[in-house]
Amino acid sequence: MKKIIKLAGVMLLAVIAASSCKKENRPLDLSLNPVGTLATPNDNADVKLDPTSSANVLFKWDAATTDDGGLILYEIAFDKEGGDFSKPVYKAVSDGGGVKTEITLTHKDLNKIANSAGIAASSTGKLKWTVIASKGTNAKPSSASRTLQIERPAGFAENPTELYLTGSATEGGTDLSKAVKLKKTEEGVFEVYTSLKAGEYYLTDKNTDGGKKYYIDNGIIKEGSSVVTVTGAAKTYRLNYDFTSATTKSLEIQSIGLYMSAYNTEIGTLNYIGNSVFEAPNIAVEFYQFSWGRDERYKFVFHTAAGLEYKGSTNPNNVSPAGQAASYFYLVPVTNAQWDNTYKFDPSADKKHVKVDVMLQPNAYTHKVTVL
Repeated sequence: MKKIIKLAGVMLLAVIAASSCKKENRPLDLSLNPVGTLATPNDNADVKLDPTSSANVLFKWDAATTDDGGLILYEIAFDKEGGDFSKPVYKAVSDGGGVKTEITLTHKDLNKIANSAGIAASSTGKLKWTVIASKGTNAKPSSASRTLQIERPAGFAENPTELYLTGSATEGGTDLSKAVKLKKTEEGVFEVYTSLKAGEYYLTDKNTDGGKKYYIDNGIIKEGSSVVTVTGAAKTYRLNYDFTSATTKSLEIQSIGLYMSAYNTEIGTLNYIGNSVFEAPNIAVEFYQFSWGRDERYKFVFHTAAGLEYKGSTNPNNVSPAGQAASYFYLVPVTNAQWDNTYKFDPSADKKHVKVDVMLQPNAYTHKVTVL
């Protein structure tokens, strides 16, 4: 009898547990009332973009609601003027991982969004925006939307991270794997010291197939498969490409002089030998005798089609080069002051001949002096 009572108790508990499980398996409440009001920015607000700054725009809206007060996530969506958000050009979750009823977008972000919506650089166009609220699998866009009047500057919405020069006019020729790499001096800005000869060239963000291609049209950088034609004799240039403003500069570099401070004159000339290197194979060096000792200071003078430029040390005053870090030999723009920002020859160079190389390559602008 006790066994029967015990078995009946177990069965009763099982029925109760099963009944409890069934109650727990109720369908989830996905009811959701979408965002009703968009708060800021105002409809048809004008935004003049400055992607190089830290400027931003705050988008805010009223909260969506649910019957059970459950968690709601938000996305902002952008579309072209006249779009219906069925295929938005851009979406992003709101601040706080999608929980907050606001999102801050930088001018750089908006420049990319405007570009995706077909608003060209140096032009004005309109973007539509709305907010999509979601609860579980239930996502509902707001019936409200607003428009932004966007003024884009010149330049590219997406700057290349690397840049190469290739084509028959370049030192690497048409072999893309040998394309001339440029030095990235800041975000979206590139520079190279190289020679160009008669032929054609273009720019690309990869030295392999599949990269984006760029060309120059009346001093403006444009994306496309067109090429730049070079005529005349080969010359050495410093080429600058600024994708933030889509502008370019070209300056002929004729030679580099080795300037010795104590003599206040150039004691030798470095000529371009290729691969962004200028070289003087043999320069006589003799330190200048002052009452306090012999002076060994020097820096460099770039002879360009626009005049003289001085390059020297980051340090106003320097020590002897022995045992110094590689940065000791780096070249930066300096003034023509006779004694400032100079380097010092190794003492063994006095009354000897030296070989001098200036290497203006992507990894560093530097130089080397070899005593012969």
